[in-house]
Amino acid sequence: MNPIPSAYRHVLTTVATAAVLVLSACASIPSPQPVAATIAATPELSTLSSLISKAGMTASLNGTGSYTVFAPSNEAFKAVPAKTMDELAANPARLTEVLTYHVLASKAMSQDVKDGPAKTVQGGNLALAKSGAFVTVEDAVVQTADISATNGVVHIVDRVLMPPVRK
Repeated sequence: MNPIPSAYRHVLTTVATAAVLVLSACASIPSPQPVAATIAATPELSTLSSLISKAGMTASLNGTGSYTVFAPSNEAFKAVPAKTMDELAANPARLTEVLTYHVLASKAMSQDVKDGPAKTVQGGNLALAKSGAFVTVEDAVVQTADISATNGVVHIVDRVLMPPVRK
């Protein structure tokens, strides 16, 4: 049996090490999940995740369909007055309105965003705008775009969007 020359052994060791690193990295990348599960798995969206659960929206956001969620970060919820958050907690219908105002019934990656109105699941319109890679939704700025889900996409925004109160 011919021994492998040392120069080749070094190359083979390097290639094998690289392969192990690539496979390890792939194993740590979470496989895509539905929208609600994606939100639940994102630490900076824990407040939104708990509100989605409280509003009974988890099953629908994990279901079939195609969704775009403009997901307010935990910091965005901290900026909402405590009185408003208490009112939402006491009024499930209003909470659902506010949450569904953040959802489109189609998948819109950041590169697909066009300036103009977009119809929400709540029934209202959101003003979307794009300049280069910079996307805004009403007065909120998309901080992290294009978090893929099996049934849509999540964009983290810096504000909670409030729909007009229906009379």
